[in-house]
Amino acid sequence: MGPADLNHIDCWIFDLDNTLYSGDVNFFAQIDKKMTAFLSRYLSLPPAEARIIQKQYLVEYGTTLSGLMAVHNMDPAEYLHYVHDIDLDVLAPDPKLYTALESLPGRKFIFTNGSRTHAKNVGEHLNIYGLFDGIFAIEDIDYVPKPKRAPYEQFVKAFDIDPAYAFMAEDSVRNLEVPKEMGMATLLITSDEDWSHEPKESRPHDGENVPDHVDMHTNDLARWLLALR
Repeated sequence: MGPADLNHIDCWIFDLDNTLYSGDVNFFAQIDKKMTAFLSRYLSLPPAEARIIQKQYLVEYGTTLSGLMAVHNMDPAEYLHYVHDIDLDVLAPDPKLYTALESLPGRKFIFTNGSRTHAKNVGEHLNIYGLFDGIFAIEDIDYVPKPKRAPYEQFVKAFDIDPAYAFMAEDSVRNLEVPKEMGMATLLITSDEDWSHEPKESRPHDGENVPDHVDMHTNDLARWLLALR
């Protein structure tokens, strides 16, 4: 699939973390460390043991938060506030990304497993928040995360989106499988960083041997979108 095959798209959907900013920056690592610290305190475990459970929940439930809620019946509010209280200054706004997003025809959305507050904070810091027609965050999908099918169905219903005319960009291979099944065009955001410390199922992809449900891939979202003009 190439740019000419996207002429019909009137709805552009973007994941947030490691998608609307580069996965090559050491930003999400802050959240990752805070997740470990939270689990260590909440479960009264040494950090090394807490981190193992953190990643197990990520693989099994889609997010660490979902695992904590399912297994421990945890209230998500304190967790979300704690893990998203991070330093945004390591992220630099990209004027090219602003131009690329602004020029896209049709509606634009952020669809994230993160919180609504996190999406707003990051989006505003990157100077792109006002370009989006809607935000769909973990609170909006009853804390049931991608890649499960239910949140995608809730998302398209909430914003009256026809998947046949929609495009979705994600850094997670597994989070693009359902969108492709629904009829969306899919773009994988790849990373050249070493993500071997993350579970294979959830780590950003290096762009090699991408599965069939990925239509296109790039390690530079702004440049890729600008090439559509």
